[in-house]
Amino acid sequence: MNYETIIFEVQDGIGVLKFNRPKALNAINEQVLQELNDAIDKVEKDSSIRVLILTGEGDKAFVAGADISHMVNLTPLQLRGFSRKGQETLFRLERLPIPVIACVNGYALGGGTEIAMACDFIYASENAKFGQPEINLGIIPGFGGTQRLSRLVGKAMAKELCMTGKMIDAKEAKEIGLVNQVFPPDKLWEETMKTARVLASKGKVSLKAVKDCIERGFDVDLRDGCYMESDAFALCMTSPDGKEGMTAFLEKRKPEFKGELE
Repeated sequence: MNYETIIFEVQDGIGVLKFNRPKALNAINEQVLQELNDAIDKVEKDSSIRVLILTGEGDKAFVAGADISHMVNLTPLQLRGFSRKGQETLFRLERLPIPVIACVNGYALGGGTEIAMACDFIYASENAKFGQPEINLGIIPGFGGTQRLSRLVGKAMAKELCMTGKMIDAKEAKEIGLVNQVFPPDKLWEETMKTARVLASKGKVSLKAVKDCIERGFDVDLRDGCYMESDAFALCMTSPDGKEGMTAFLEKRKPEFKGELE
């Protein structure tokens, strides 16, 4: 597929996906979702990709929301279909077995915040803005915003943000637990890549195990979550990467993780 609304490339095992509608502040429409799904297909099939970074083309926006001009004339059934397609796309992004970093370089509003929340964590520029402003249009978030936001920042804060529709800056987003790190605009990409390279040097099996245990364990009781962790711990210990890591430790050398997920 030839992309018109995103840019996708791979650099040294790190996939970089840029939303590429800068004149529309990278707003989401059906075409963006279609191309995003195609890029996710590529990531799933390419075992050389060890980390994925999502960011926005241009210097103003990560994703400024869904494209209102696309949605305004849709029927109720079409709107539900659009919402479900967006939700399923973000479930696919969330389920990727590799680390996914949101590199938020500007506005991340509505669907932009929702996309960022589906990543494993968020690095943001000091000039980034976050919010679920749908209430100001007489609607609500449709790509999972009410659900992921409450899980990340708590019910009361999620209600406040979704009910008032207010924007918050990167500093406040970090204070409430939505954003992991905040950097000056000219350092954001450098710092994101620095972390991506660290993650790319780790074992695939153990990274996937951490992701699975935290995501799946979040919705079960503590004992079941710990049992899940035990199973993953044993599998990691006996995987090629686990054996390489322990051997390297005993031999006092840096490990070279080359294990695959299958």
